[in-house]
Amino acid sequence: MPRLGVNIDHVATVRQARRTFEPDPVWAAALAQLGGADAITFHLREDRRHIQDRDARVLKETVTVKLNFECACTKEMLDIAIDVKPTDVLLVPESRQEITTEGGLNVVAKQNDIRRAVDRLHQAGISVSLFVDPEVAQIAAAHAAGADSVELHTGSYALAKLNPERAEVLQSFRRACEVTVQHGLQLHAGHGLTYANVRAIALIPEMRELNIGHSIVSRAIMVGMSQAVREMKALVTTHEE
Repeated sequence: MPRLGVNIDHVATVRQARRTFEPDPVWAAALAQLGGADAITFHLREDRRHIQDRDARVLKETVTVKLNFECACTKEMLDIAIDVKPTDVLLVPESRQEITTEGGLNVVAKQNDIRRAVDRLHQAGISVSLFVDPEVAQIAAAHAAGADSVELHTGSYALAKLNPERAEVLQSFRRACEVTVQHGLQLHAGHGLTYANVRAIALIPEMRELNIGHSIVSRAIMVGMSQAVREMKALVTTHEE
C-alpha cells in the first residue's frame, strides 16, 4: 500500500503570483496531514519561484509526517537541505525555462557529482532519492551512486492516450519498477498523476510512495485541502481494481 506524499508547491505558486503572505503552504501542509497525507513534499528552486527559504524552515518545525525536500544537485541547495534536515532529499534536474520538472536526472552522465552529493547527504543523516526516467540504465546508475530510493518519472504514462498507447507505456513502466526493486532501491513515483490515472500506478505491488501535487492542489481549490487529500488517499490505498 503506497504512502501518499502531497506536494504543496502550487499553493506557494498562488501566493507568489501576488508576492503576499497567503495562501501559506505551511497551512496547506497542516491541512494535508489532517486529510491523511503520509508525507509532505516541497521543491525549493534556485530561482525561488514558489517555495521560499522561510517555508522550508517552518515546514521542518511543523510537519509531523515524512518531509521530502526536492532540490537541484548544487552546493547552495545541498547546504540548505543539510541545514533544514528533512527526512528525505529528492535530487531533481532543474531548468529556469521549464514550467515544471520535465524529465529525470541524467545520473549516467553525472554519476560522480551525484555520488558526492549522496554521500554528503548521508553523512548528515538524510535519506536520498533520485528522480529518474523509468530507464534501466538510469536506475542502475542511481543504485551505483548510492541512492536509497528512486522516484520514477510518470510523465510519459500521464501523457499517453488511452489504450493501447497507455497500456504499452504502463507495461514498460512496470518493468522499470521490477528493475528498481531488483537493485535493492525503494520505489517511488510521481509527475502528472491525477485522480483519473493514479490507480494503475498505485496498484503496482512494488510501489512504496507516490508524490502528487498539482492535481491535489487543483481539487483543493474546489473542495478544500483535507478533503482533496482524503479522496486521493482512498484511490492510492484501495487494493481493488
